[in-house]
Amino acid sequence: MTDCDFLVVGHGIAGATLAYALRQRGAQVLVYDPGMANSASNVAAGLMNPVAGKRFALSWRAAELLPSAATFYRELGQRYGQPFFTETPIFKLFGSLEEQNALLARSADQPWGGFVAALATTDPGLPGVQAPFGGAWLQGGGHVAVRELLAALAAEGTRAGWLRRETFNWAALVTDSAGATYAGQVRARHVICCEGAAAVRNPYFNWLPLTPNQGEVLDVECGGLSAAQVLNRGAYVVPVGANRFRVGATYRWPPFAEGPTAVGQEELAARLSVITDLPFAVLEQRAGVRPTVRDRRPLLGPHPTVPSLSFCGGYGSKGVMLAPRLAVLLADWLLNGTEIWPEASVQRYRALWPDQAARPAR
Repeated sequence: MTDCDFLVVGHGIAGATLAYALRQRGAQVLVYDPGMANSASNVAAGLMNPVAGKRFALSWRAAELLPSAATFYRELGQRYGQPFFTETPIFKLFGSLEEQNALLARSADQPWGGFVAALATTDPGLPGVQAPFGGAWLQGGGHVAVRELLAALAAEGTRAGWLRRETFNWAALVTDSAGATYAGQVRARHVICCEGAAAVRNPYFNWLPLTPNQGEVLDVECGGLSAAQVLNRGAYVVPVGANRFRVGATYRWPPFAEGPTAVGQEELAARLSVITDLPFAVLEQRAGVRPTVRDRRPLLGPHPTVPSLSFCGGYGSKGVMLAPRLAVLLADWLLNGTEIWPEASVQRYRALWPDQAARPAR
């Protein structure tokens, strides 16, 4: 029998950061993950952007989440000797005079204004970039090499024995007042579901308002396109070196095709053609499925009736920015009982928990 403090199911960005935070606090952690190359975290471009959507809305808790994430990824980079995080300006292209005026009116407000480094009301002349209405230079963000980061953590986990490349079978979990036993082989004080969109099939957490959302990204080669910043207008264009850029992302609600699609490639190519008139070649296309929540807030905290089970996820397209700070938040709750932010707690959806007849047997 293997004993541990915490059994974490899933090693995407949510599970990996939580497991790391728990280990850093001295807890014994065991992680189960099948190692799928097309998981949402492995497909993600890793963009950390203080602004969300066409309305230039400030991302939720951006002033706290962005610095926390940057510090975390830098520390991991030092630990593994790899530059996982690249802090870079984001140039948000205006698509019209209306967009330009909307941001000019908002840019001086706080805390919004703290993320605006400069404004351009005419084309700034970036190589290969079509920006006739100018744009906003945003600071405090950047991008993370998510696949490489998860691979480094997984390699350490495999060597140290705390990561098992297996699919977790929830039917083999037996819970009691003191914890849980898995498959008659593992005993844990607490089990945390970090399965991403797959949690919609989890017998303990399928009542949560999670909706899978498919996103596709392209890796393209585009010689002559400015790589000094991330570009953003209808799509993000993230420089990844040697005239290569990652372009994304699409948003598809169920039902959607499994894996990359011709429609997805056409959509992203069309969006990139709005940003640049330079020729480009598609080198790679990938698709993953995000876990999204109806109010666009994450889901953290305990199961309503099974005290040895918790949930961590629902990060949607903001996982890279959310995960480090929320991992600390949940780890501190698990170990010390500190409060989980109400707007991120699963308890806000307590009314959706089904009646006794629909609950999984224990």
